[in-house]
Amino acid sequence: MWLLFEFYLSTDIDNIIFLFSGASAVGKTAVLKSLLPLLDQSGESPCVCKIDCLQSKDAVTFQKMKYPCVTGLSGDICPDHFLVSNLPELWQWTDAMQRNLLVIETAGLCHRCSPATKHMLAGCVVDCTVSCKAPGQLGPMLTQADFVVLTKVDMISQAEMEIICWQIGQINPQAKIFPVDALAGYGIDLLAQWLLTQPRHMDFTEDTLRHTMPSGVCSYCVGETRVGTAYQQGVVGKIDFKENAICKQ
Repeated sequence: MWLLFEFYLSTDIDNIIFLFSGASAVGKTAVLKSLLPLLDQSGESPCVCKIDCLQSKDAVTFQKMKYPCVTGLSGDICPDHFLVSNLPELWQWTDAMQRNLLVIETAGLCHRCSPATKHMLAGCVVDCTVSCKAPGQLGPMLTQADFVVLTKVDMISQAEMEIICWQIGQINPQAKIFPVDALAGYGIDLLAQWLLTQPRHMDFTEDTLRHTMPSGVCSYCVGETRVGTAYQQGVVGKIDFKENAICKQ
């Protein structure tokens, strides 16, 4: 549930939004724990929004670091759809906290979604230990990113690192890549310096998504539990068995 605040709009604060998306357990929170103090020391005033599905205790961590944090639990809704639906309220909350920098950590799940908008600085966090093929499975979360953070780099070889960086470069040639060891703080300073030198969009009222969201209007989206074609309505995808047929030997 969202915390309730008495919102107001500030006209003298230059707002910035940094989005950190990525699969579950890739190290997004660890990156932010090392990054936020560096942003703070540079003169920015960060606040944090944590989007998750069922539960999250990360807000306690950020609040202990003296940063305002609000948690949004999406429940039965796709967390990326949930985030986009709440962006206007997040702008207002940032102003109400008298902060100029909103850092969003979102729980991307299906990899087809990306809540990134054109006016925010969007990043994708990738766990280097998962697979060298992982970048190719991330979709708009990676292809539309301004920067990519590679975590757990201390656990892979230099050759593996170069392969992952090459794959990311093939998918998104414009993205700036930052290898980091978030627990030790390695590489976080370079990420902070780069983020703070990027152009800023002060007005988010006319912002738009970088990529369309996937359809989510089938019968199962609204509570259907019965399995069978007769119970399927709305936007329904079916496998083309003719195209995928395996020839018998």
